[in-house]
Amino acid sequence: MKTLLLAAAATVALASTPALAQSVISGAEIGKHIEVLASDAFEGRAPATPAEEKTVNYLIEQFKAAGLKPAGDLKDGQRAWTQDVPLARFEIEGPVATTVKAGGETLTLDQGEEIAIRAAANGQKRVEIQDAPVVFGGYGVVAPERDWNDFKGMDLKGKVVLVLVNDPDYETGEGDFGGKAMTYYGRWTYKYEEAARQGAAGFLVIHETAPASYGWATVKNSNTNEIFDIVRADPTKAHAPLEGWVQREVAVDLLKRAGLDFEALKKEAQTRAFQPKVLEGVTFSTAFDVDARQVVSKNVVAEVTGDERPDERILYTSHWDHLGVGLPDAQGDTIYNGALDNAAGVATVLEIAEAFAKGETPARSVDFLIVTAEEKGLLGSEYYAANPLYPLEKTVAVLNLDAPSSAGPAKNFSAAGDAASDLQDMLIAQGAELGRTFAPDPRPEAGGFFRSDHFPFVKMGVPSISYRSGDELAQGGVAAGQAWSKAYTADRYHQPADEYGPDWNLDGMAQDGQLLYALGQELANAETWPEWKAGSEFKAARDASAAARK
Repeated sequence: MKTLLLAAAATVALASTPALAQSVISGAEIGKHIEVLASDAFEGRAPATPAEEKTVNYLIEQFKAAGLKPAGDLKDGQRAWTQDVPLARFEIEGPVATTVKAGGETLTLDQGEEIAIRAAANGQKRVEIQDAPVVFGGYGVVAPERDWNDFKGMDLKGKVVLVLVNDPDYETGEGDFGGKAMTYYGRWTYKYEEAARQGAAGFLVIHETAPASYGWATVKNSNTNEIFDIVRADPTKAHAPLEGWVQREVAVDLLKRAGLDFEALKKEAQTRAFQPKVLEGVTFSTAFDVDARQVVSKNVVAEVTGDERPDERILYTSHWDHLGVGLPDAQGDTIYNGALDNAAGVATVLEIAEAFAKGETPARSVDFLIVTAEEKGLLGSEYYAANPLYPLEKTVAVLNLDAPSSAGPAKNFSAAGDAASDLQDMLIAQGAELGRTFAPDPRPEAGGFFRSDHFPFVKMGVPSISYRSGDELAQGGVAAGQAWSKAYTADRYHQPADEYGPDWNLDGMAQDGQLLYALGQELANAETWPEWKAGSEFKAARDASAAARK
């Protein structure tokens, strides 16, 4: 491994890991970036707003100052700093009128409080659903390879379907869907895709905090905001008119009014014998207008070019966007600053980029892709993976960083889900060299593997990992780490309260950045290629391009 020569490196004292006493990644410098990106002046960094231009310009300035090269779109023979990402943008205009008739009574559901209806992404300028039948559809899963069909031939056309969040195995921890660990069938994105395939008027996901892995505030703030998607030739094939969430208590009440018991049906839905249930005497109506238009957002791309095999690339990713300006919280704050999610991830990657730029030139190229619209469904990374600036078959690995902890140094570290690849083994080995141990994802049931910007690359076969900070803190151990995580999820995640503050301990971010930098150095100066392990569902896609790496 080549040695970094960084004269300006800051020293970070990390009591938990003596091997990191001399770190090239500065917590103080990370904090400076976070303070800027998460300030009110950046208005929550929503795509397709004036804040996007401000954010993109800041990132370009930092990459330039650090000495990196532009690596974005090729224009007139020159690389730009950005990659254009065409997106479809949808926003509800005016009020959302939603009512349910049950047993002769008409109930009104308040948008944001009892129900969270997303702006329709199927291209309609107005959605009107009048007295649609309501169906309880279990977990909303159709999985032929598991001999599983929650709809058993029921025609869902014109119907509104209530579906449970997560997988059928979540409650029991065992079964056909991998136990507690979430499969893609458990993701709300899958459930909406299935609604379109079934021709339903729409699916409403029943919110429960534990299986969703976040509270109603997160659901409300994420789903009543602008909705983005990639530009599709026929968006009706991917989106039903109605996509949204409903509070558990509302679903329980509607089922009860139809003579059905929620808990009994949930238990039945955990088996393949489940039959969908029409809620007799219950109908659903809603009406709202949608502003639909196309916009062009930006990924920011910078590079340190390798001096031996420049066409082989290690790719660091992190998303610059957050939720922008939205509904006020209890204090009246409407700016969703996104300090931890994900100004902190971007800030740490900027420091890693500077370390590479000021160090000895690596053998392979190292690229830094700061993507847009992660909060809208991983759209920036999805677009790059489908329209790569550089061949994916020559992309060695993707290292993603999203929301590193501000709780301070940790004795361990983790990753979203199980990458089942040599890359994860390399990360574990690098961590051990730095005095840290690997802890498997403590909550695979939350589906983190499908929720970060590495996943679009995973689907294309590129060995990829989404790094996570550890939960065994140097000060306070696992109890303190888990308490911090629980409090962040409940009180700050996707809420205006995710702001930068003086109580942040940035040594942990520097520690995480140093580990990811060390792994990147190893990959950038090696001749080997990480591979998926036997049995991985992503191995075949990578193996198909093996000839390009010989």
